[in-house]
Amino acid sequence: MENTNSLLNEKYRPTELSDYVGNGSLKSTIAAQLYNNDIQNYLFYGPAGTGKTTLAKLIVNKLDCDYLYINASDERGIDTIRDKVSGFASVASFKPIKVVILDEADFLTIQAQASLRNIIETFSRTTRFILTCNYPNKVIPALHSRCQGFHIDKIDTTEFTARIATVLVTEGVEVDLDTLDSYVKATYPDLRKCINLVQMNTVDGKLVKPQESDNSTADYRLAVVDLFKQGKILEARKLLCTQVRPEEMDEVFRWMYDNLELWGTTQEQHDAAVLVIAKGLRNIPMVADQEINLAATLVELSQI
Repeated sequence: MENTNSLLNEKYRPTELSDYVGNGSLKSTIAAQLYNNDIQNYLFYGPAGTGKTTLAKLIVNKLDCDYLYINASDERGIDTIRDKVSGFASVASFKPIKVVILDEADFLTIQAQASLRNIIETFSRTTRFILTCNYPNKVIPALHSRCQGFHIDKIDTTEFTARIATVLVTEGVEVDLDTLDSYVKATYPDLRKCINLVQMNTVDGKLVKPQESDNSTADYRLAVVDLFKQGKILEARKLLCTQVRPEEMDEVFRWMYDNLELWGTTQEQHDAAVLVIAKGLRNIPMVADQEINLAATLVELSQI
């Protein structure tokens, strides 16, 4: 049946492991375990939008199983683990195995994680657990030791761009390569966010520049990238500093690192940019004014 989902991110979500983008060695490992019916408890961790949840759902779709999906950013307390997870795991099933997907497990409270540890052990014969998270350091060691951990690597920018371009061409959207490049630089490595943004900024069958679309659908990083491309460094710096919230600082520094080509074209310039970004990142917990620290980092980057 044709997929008629109006959300492109869902419409083009892979349905087969072979269609999963990137992480070739991980795909091979999972495929072999599925083939040998040797599924483990998994912990998938890595940046947002790189396919952790997609991979978990692909595994479930390949198994003859009952499964429970919980987004731990919405249900993070111990009651969720005791009532929903334990209740699901303890109920008899006609299927050979049951699977619990705990998305964004790094949001679970410490008490919830401790309770989950015991449930994983208690129901190890009948139930498997797949945990996903952005920050593995927020998951207690006891859960790490009970799961096979895999880092979900970001795909390279060429494959990232090709994936977005394929979606747009398939949808019959007219694409200007420079405009597409702006969306890639603003969202990389978050593939999900990029697909959502290009869909929202497609007008009359054409992908338009961020400032030509409704402001409610334009991420501020898109405008920042466009300003950098135009050589308007001061305007870009001011916009970025005024838009970033304090809780986003780590994410923004990571974005600057993921887009080193914004700061230069040679390996030497990229290396210099890494040192500047690392210094600014180290300063985050020590400075009283995060905006000044970010502005200072951007000044140094613009001088490379």
